[in-house]
Amino acid sequence: MGQMGTTGATTATAALYQRFVGPLLSQDEGADAEQLSQITLTALEQASLRRQWPLVQGALAGLAAELSRPDPRLEQSLFGCRFANPVGLAAGFDKNGVAAAIWHLFGFGFAELGTITWHAQPGNPRPRLFRLAAERAALNRMGFNNQGAQACRRLLERQRLPPPGQRPAVLGINLGKSKITPLEQAPDDYAASLELLAPLADYAVINVSSPNTPGLRELQDEALLRRLVERLRRLPGCPPLLVKIAPDLEDDAIDAIARLAYQEGLAGVIAVNTSLDRLGLGERRLAQTGRALAEEAGGLSGAPLRHRALEVLRRLRATAGPALPLIGVGGIDSAEVAWERISAGASLVQLYTGWIYGGPSLVPQILDGLASQLDRHGLGHIGEAVGSGLAWR
Repeated sequence: MGQMGTTGATTATAALYQRFVGPLLSQDEGADAEQLSQITLTALEQASLRRQWPLVQGALAGLAAELSRPDPRLEQSLFGCRFANPVGLAAGFDKNGVAAAIWHLFGFGFAELGTITWHAQPGNPRPRLFRLAAERAALNRMGFNNQGAQACRRLLERQRLPPPGQRPAVLGINLGKSKITPLEQAPDDYAASLELLAPLADYAVINVSSPNTPGLRELQDEALLRRLVERLRRLPGCPPLLVKIAPDLEDDAIDAIARLAYQEGLAGVIAVNTSLDRLGLGERRLAQTGRALAEEAGGLSGAPLRHRALEVLRRLRATAGPALPLIGVGGIDSAEVAWERISAGASLVQLYTGWIYGGPSLVPQILDGLASQLDRHGLGHIGEAVGSGLAWR
C-alpha cells in the first residue's frame, strides 16, 4: 500500500479544505477558532441525522471512498472492542456526540465523544480557544462546555446508532466532573453520567486531567482516583473504563497511575491531555489578548506537546508492562509521529489539533504511512509494531 494512495485519492477533499479553510488557519487572527469549529459541527450534525437521505448519503459515500483505508493488517481487538484501524478522533471536538454516526466516514477507526458532565454547563467566558498558527498549536480554556449527560443521551438516540460492538467505528464517551460539584462528591457525579450513557458506549474515559475545571487534576491523586474507579466499576453494565492523564505529572505519579490501572483492572490509559506547561512558548503573545502565553490560563495542545507526550507514554509503558493498552494523543500530526507513538507502546493514537491544521486527508495519510512501515519492517500486523521500538523508515 504505502504512500501511493494518499496523493491521488484524497485530492478533492484536501484541495477543498486547503483552499477554503487553510487560509483561515494560517494566521492567529481572523476567523474565531471556536466559531469555525461550531459551524463545522452544525453541518456534521445535520449530515449525521440525515445520512439516509439520498443526496446526503451520496456525498458521505464519496467522502468515505476518499478517506477510508480498509486494511486487515491495521485491525485490532482491544478491551472487547474491534478497531478497524488505530487512528481515532480525540475527545474535545464532538463534545455532545452530535456526529457520532458518521466519524468512520472520515477514516477514523474510533471516535471519543465529550467531555460530557452530568450538569449542562456553558464553560468558561469567551474567547477561550486560540490558534497558534506558526507552531501548529492551540490554547484552550473551554471548561467542559457541553449540554449535559441527559441531552447527550437524547442526541445519540436521535442518530439511531447501531448497538455497541456492531458499529463501523468504536465510540468512546469521555466523562468529566461538573464544575458545580464539590470534589468530594465527584464519584457520584461521574457515576450519574456513566450510568445514563453506558448502554451507548463501547468504552468510557474518566477525564481527571483537564486543566480548565478548578481542582479536577487533584483526582489524579492515587487514593482519590482509586475511590472514583471503584465507584464506577460497581455500576451495572459498566463498559471498559480508561483514564486520561495530564502531561504535567511527575514520574512517580505516572508510575502510581500505571500500577492503579493494573490493580483496578482498568482497560487502558490515555496519554495525554493538554499541558499547563508553556513548553518554551511562554513569551509567545496571543494576538487576540496581547498577553504572553505565560500569563494566560488554559491547556496547550498541538505540535509543541509531541515530545512530552512521548515521554509520558514511554514511562507508562515501562511501568505498566506490555499488557495494558495505551492510547497516545498530543502533537500527532503525521504518519511518522503516529508510528513513533505506536513504536513506543501505544496500541491506538488520537488526533485533534493536528487534524484541524492538517485537514481530513491527515487520517488516510497516517493510515497509508503505517501500512508502508509494516511493509518496510516486514511486519504482518500493526500489533507487532506496538512497543517494538522500531524507527521510522
